[in-house]
Amino acid sequence: MRTFKGVDAVPAGFGPSAVTIGKFDGVHQGHRAVIARLRDIAAADGLQAAVVTFDRNPLALLAPDRCPDSLMSVRQKLGLLAATGIDATVLLPFDRALASLPAEEFVERVLVEALHARAVLVGADFRYGARGAGDVALLRELGARFGFSVEVVDDVAPGGDRRVSSTWVRELLAEGDVRRAGELLGHTPTVSGIVVHGAARGRELGFPTANLSPESEGLIPADGVYAGWLTDSGVRYPAAISVGNNPTFEGVPRKQVEAYVLDRDLDLYDHLVDVEFVDRIRGMVAFESVEALIERMHHDVEVARELLG
Repeated sequence: MRTFKGVDAVPAGFGPSAVTIGKFDGVHQGHRAVIARLRDIAAADGLQAAVVTFDRNPLALLAPDRCPDSLMSVRQKLGLLAATGIDATVLLPFDRALASLPAEEFVERVLVEALHARAVLVGADFRYGARGAGDVALLRELGARFGFSVEVVDDVAPGGDRRVSSTWVRELLAEGDVRRAGELLGHTPTVSGIVVHGAARGRELGFPTANLSPESEGLIPADGVYAGWLTDSGVRYPAAISVGNNPTFEGVPRKQVEAYVLDRDLDLYDHLVDVEFVDRIRGMVAFESVEALIERMHHDVEVARELLG
């Protein structure tokens, strides 16, 4: 996949293309359905399959107090988009200039002049341009003028009930339901970060952990203990993962992610690792004694081993 950072980075002569536009936070099953359809159209008509997305949630600029936490970093999003098999992603910096661009000018500059779009796929509630003035009806009018078709892709609603959305995934992660969140995403919820030195309590208790830097990427699920995987330099290890402030001890920073690699003692300091959350084992508990904590940690490890197969 080619990544163009800004519309001016798209090379002259790119396309013609089939394009979809959106935030793509999480690259969830709804997004994947759109991209699958995009690739089908591109393959049938000899077009380049391109995704247009943004370097932040537009609300981060327009209404910061209403902007939700992102499910993943831009780096993680681009990696997942690349894995879908599209040809290119255009990453637009969402700044004041873009926010104030009229809807028709957005279409002309991005879809027509830069990407030479022949087909555009969007959701039914797609809005674009300054103050969200552009809608699907206007897009169809502009398509007739500039020579591209417009297809509205249906929502993905498992069980015919609620549609898959980044909001729903956030709710599930806030509840600790990482398994269901993974089903909606189509991939395992993942946090990436540098392994840093901690208080070494895990090692003292017989469970040395990799502690992720507070500046990790990806939305961290609810406090608790999880079964999952730690990936370092392409090697994937089964792990029991603790999230939270560890109420048995004082002075532990909140929302700390610690991963114990099962049956291995690895030197991971300063490594960039991925921590995947497969299933929740239990919530966070304050134990009456260190001995009780150790006993429960042994149990947690066995449960993790069973869940990971």
